[in-house]
Order: sequence, then C-alpha cells, then structure tokens
Amino acid sequence: MWFSRKQVAKGPPGGADADAAAQPGQITTKRLGDAAESLALAHLVRAGMKLVESNYRTPGRGGGEVDLIMRAPDGTLVFVEVRQRRSMLHGGAAASISAVKRRRIIFAARHYLMRFASLPPCRFDVVTVQGRLDAPDTVAVEWLRGAFEAD
Repeated sequence: MWFSRKQVAKGPPGGADADAAAQPGQITTKRLGDAAESLALAHLVRAGMKLVESNYRTPGRGGGEVDLIMRAPDGTLVFVEVRQRRSMLHGGAAASISAVKRRRIIFAARHYLMRFASLPPCRFDVVTVQGRLDAPDTVAVEWLRGAFEAD
C-alpha cells in the first residue's frame, strides 16, 4: 500500500490514534491544533464568550466538525473555526479555509442545531493563530467575527 510522507510522519490515519503513535515530546499536527484551540478559547473567554462545546463532530464519515461552539453575551450561538499557521506564506491561516471546509462547518452546525426547538441567533467566526507556538512572542491571535455565512 502506498502512503504519503505526511501519513508516514504522523502515524496511522485518524485523529487521536495518530497522536497516540507520536513519540513523547514530538510535535504533531494534532498537538499544534490543540494548542491553537487552547489559545483561541482563552482569547474568546477573555472577551466574554462562554464555551458550550468543543470539537463537535457529526456522526459518520465525510461529515463536518466545529472546533468551538461558544455563547456570546447577547445569547448568539457562535460556531468557531480555529486555524493555525506558522507564517503568512500562501495567505496565512485565514486563507486556508476553503469553500469545502466552510460547507463542512456549516453542515456540522446545522446538525448541532437540530437539537433546538427554536433556533437561537447564530454566526460563524474564525480565530486565526499566526506564528510559532513554541515562541510565544511571535504568536498573534485574531478573531474574525461573522467570517462567513451559511447559504
């Protein structure tokens, strides 16, 4: 079977198992993502947002995921995508959110909202974490409110 360098480097495919295969202290994509989500969450909480749920995934294959679901002080339910990039090369963190990624986030948000009898006001935000996470002085966190809309 053929594997890409990326698959070989991060171990077996699939979320937490891929991180479990990593050597202690090894920086994996999952660990970088978790660190970026922690920074984003702290930034949003300092701004008055409350965490409702993190890493919400739709069941089944090919669904979507929302990194953070937050409640704004005005009651708005906010679906947050966290993106981390070390540099601005190729447009940086915000530019990495493709149309396909937006559709998957919207799909997951709609699935999450099925539990509500009446829909609360909602929006889609993006928090970008730009810089080297191992060098905190280089990290910039930016919160883009209403970054995109469901069509």
